[in-house]
Amino acid sequence: MRLKAPAFLSTLPPSFLVPYSCFQTVAKRGIRSLTPPRPNRFNRSQDLPLLDSTTAAALKRKEYTLPLRTGALAIKKGMTAMYDPETGRRFACTVVQMDRVQVVAHKTRKRNGYFAVQVGCGWKHPSNVTRPLLGHYAQNGVSPKRYLVEFKVRDEQGLLGIGETIGPSWFKEGQFIDARANCRGMGFAGGMKRWGFSGQPASHGVSLTHRAMGSAGQSQGGGSRVYPGKKMAGRMGGQQVTVQNIKVLKVDEANGLVVLSGCIPGPDKCLVKLQDALKKPWPEITPDVQATTESIATAT
Repeated sequence: MRLKAPAFLSTLPPSFLVPYSCFQTVAKRGIRSLTPPRPNRFNRSQDLPLLDSTTAAALKRKEYTLPLRTGALAIKKGMTAMYDPETGRRFACTVVQMDRVQVVAHKTRKRNGYFAVQVGCGWKHPSNVTRPLLGHYAQNGVSPKRYLVEFKVRDEQGLLGIGETIGPSWFKEGQFIDARANCRGMGFAGGMKRWGFSGQPASHGVSLTHRAMGSAGQSQGGGSRVYPGKKMAGRMGGQQVTVQNIKVLKVDEANGLVVLSGCIPGPDKCLVKLQDALKKPWPEITPDVQATTESIATAT
């Protein structure tokens, strides 16, 4: 903005003493933008589509990470060995048992924001179950379960009927699956056991600190504090571990057993979550199962 004083104001005192109402303001227009475009080193192309911020768009972008069908629950029974009839090679395997695995409830995108199947395993006495959970089981017509887990699926085609039983035949011999379980807890462990520290010298120059962790950080130069994430002594184990691409060696429908190649996390009698491997081709669905899923999808 440029201010222009009238001619009769030339004999008047300085402009800073003249009232502002005596001046005429003249607007000056320009073509320079106040917010010019700034270069972005991450997106230099003008043809890239804009990302949507809706929930549906986010689920659409993550479709490839969700399996087509639900998983199953099993109890780890232990490890054994099998022999290859062609080569005679002996290899280790793990045996898991599926105990009364049933579909308890559904989660839909319209009501919950995502598709999932709630699966229960085992049996629990009603006196040891809370009333809200008893009502949940009674509403769906399923007996109380000892374990209750959700498995996310890609769309409504992966929702099984409520009350349907999932047996060992849900998995085929030769297919690959992912196994998840809580690994064996070690309790409170020192730095050498927990993180593999080499320890201090065993003889010369060390007094009673052979397995000690040592310094936890600098003093004045580092802010006189211990940095977050510092490897120190603490509780070891007990967290969920996933082992991918495990091959199914044998399926025993009569005894509810599934034999897996190699080892899986967790001690014996722990709960194991089995699901189709994400990094392998999806297993082919048999016609009867496919017809069942289509009928459920049309009903919902």
